[in-house]
Amino acid sequence: MSFTKNALITGSTSGIGLGIAKEFAKNGYNLMLNGLEPNGAEIAAQVAAEFGVKVLFSGANMLKPEEIQQMVKTAQTELGGLGVVVNNAGVQFVSPVEDFPDDKWNLIIGVNLSSTFHVSKAAWNGMKDQKFGRIINITSAHGLRASAFKSAYVAAKHGVTGLTKVLALEGAPYNITCNAIAPGYVRTPLVEGQIKDQAKAHNMSEEEVIEKVMLVKQAIKDFVPIETLAAAALLMASEKAATMTGITLPIEGGWTSQ
Repeated sequence: MSFTKNALITGSTSGIGLGIAKEFAKNGYNLMLNGLEPNGAEIAAQVAAEFGVKVLFSGANMLKPEEIQQMVKTAQTELGGLGVVVNNAGVQFVSPVEDFPDDKWNLIIGVNLSSTFHVSKAAWNGMKDQKFGRIINITSAHGLRASAFKSAYVAAKHGVTGLTKVLALEGAPYNITCNAIAPGYVRTPLVEGQIKDQAKAHNMSEEEVIEKVMLVKQAIKDFVPIETLAAAALLMASEKAATMTGITLPIEGGWTSQ
């Protein structure tokens, strides 16, 4: 059935999301991309031209449930059903708890956690009706472990880990699975910004930040390749993964083994 190879990926105009989108397109998936970049439609057109699949774009704001609902409806209508949802959109902010701005807390919980709920909810009835659904949540090693100064991010990602389990239980009777991928550090634009911020905060070189701050908890001292995350997402989306549900798969260089 063709709808099984139609996927919506949030936060997919750069970084991890775009990497996953390209891997799906390479494997014949039609896509709905999403992001706030002004050139999002151009990125979608480039992916469509490169891989020969249908690629739509929505600039839906992940803080606005009504925009999320419209994005999902458009994907279902124009792609002919929606089999796969990848909840990837995320933002970050680092601060001691006593100084953590309220608006940053609300932003991070909204984008990283609440949007995962709203996107999944909007796609749910369609997946139930077609008796097929694959929801894949991109969490973080911080959905399994904590770090200081990341109260909102750690809380949001732990929340996604829990939500993944609930959706897995509710979806099981309808052939809807829900799994999560928990990356360690991936060299994305978001992480590049963190490297620069940490270098200033600790009066270190960027190389020292990578070695002594970012990768210090990983047994394998290297950034996680986006290609590895994309391969895991592709497996979770497939028919072969029908009995894989409710898991959070750490791909983080051994960070959570400690």
